[in-house]
Amino acid sequence: MKKLMSLLLVAVMLFAVAACGPTDKPSAPSTPSGNGGELPDEIIIGGLAPLTGDVSQYGIASNNGSKLAVEEINKAGGILGKKIKYIAYDEQGDATAATIAYDRLVNEDNIVALIGDITTVPTIAVAQKAVEDGIPMITPTGTGAAITQAGKNIFRACFTDPYQGVLMANYAKEKLGASSVAVLYDTGDDYSKGVADAFWDAASELGLTQTDKEGYQPGSTDFNAQLTKIKAGNPDVVMVPGYYGDGAMILTQARELGITAKFLGSDGWDGLLKQVDESNYSALNGAFYCTQYSLREPGAELQRVMDAYAEFYADSDPEAEYLNMFAILGYEAMHIMAAAIESAGSVDSDKIVEALSNLEYNGVSGSIAYQGGQDPAREAYIVEFVDGVEVMRGVYSF
Repeated sequence: MKKLMSLLLVAVMLFAVAACGPTDKPSAPSTPSGNGGELPDEIIIGGLAPLTGDVSQYGIASNNGSKLAVEEINKAGGILGKKIKYIAYDEQGDATAATIAYDRLVNEDNIVALIGDITTVPTIAVAQKAVEDGIPMITPTGTGAAITQAGKNIFRACFTDPYQGVLMANYAKEKLGASSVAVLYDTGDDYSKGVADAFWDAASELGLTQTDKEGYQPGSTDFNAQLTKIKAGNPDVVMVPGYYGDGAMILTQARELGITAKFLGSDGWDGLLKQVDESNYSALNGAFYCTQYSLREPGAELQRVMDAYAEFYADSDPEAEYLNMFAILGYEAMHIMAAAIESAGSVDSDKIVEALSNLEYNGVSGSIAYQGGQDPAREAYIVEFVDGVEVMRGVYSF
């Protein structure tokens, strides 16, 4: 009998080991406070951002903003009396690298929440994994509509691609007096395509004449063929959604071709001015883009953060004086997550998610409210380039 019992015990143990074998997905880290236990000694929040590579300007800025927020929160006593430990990894703007880094944050670092990712494609990839693990996640800058559709625990601090496209179509008609429009977008980038499609559809609904919709391949540097076709249609406005590098090249080449139309861009144009030589600033005249904060006319609280940012990075970051939208949104995302954890009174995932969905947060970029959802209701600011200066044209909504 004893021998039989021993054999049965061994069989049970082997079955238990097999059930947790390497082919199964590791479970999410435990959250003792959610089960009535004590809070951990420190609250570990993960971060993902492209700190190297083609879009590193975005990732470095956003990560810097998050680190500044952590510094401020910890100096003020932390969250629920506990300090934040912020661990961020470079994902190089690549979806595969992002998911590998995400797994490390969850399985090795035991994060309770995630700030990231930054650009749309890696963010979608990470969001899908975060949904499986139940990790509360806020992307500071990922604007793709599909991001928050992944699951109820995925949030964003910024507005969406469709929102930007519709907003800029309305701005073209109402504020710029446009009656005809064209679009030039990156066919391989979900962000650029999402804004372009929303703008195009909205322009049609608004009764604007659509003269041409042109696409280009990722990595293109010569846009003359597409711009020549657009010029033939003589539109009042050309929408070029995407990032600052492409925007700078397209605007320069468009003016060289003699295109006099006004140009519109999305929030990825933040940083475009730095891509153009001072001698060619005039190429940017008549170009506008939407953004999510009012750096050009800062209020007292935003000015405080601008000064704190410059001081915090004075010795390590030569670009510290240039506090862009991505730094602001990284800063806001960390404060939003901290506020949600504080409101939840716990690091339990479900409680944090519930707190986030009901959060009303007054940040340095304006009021942010989730109103039971995952995409914030927030304002948009319009910036115009005028002889090498970015001029704020005010808050706009439709």
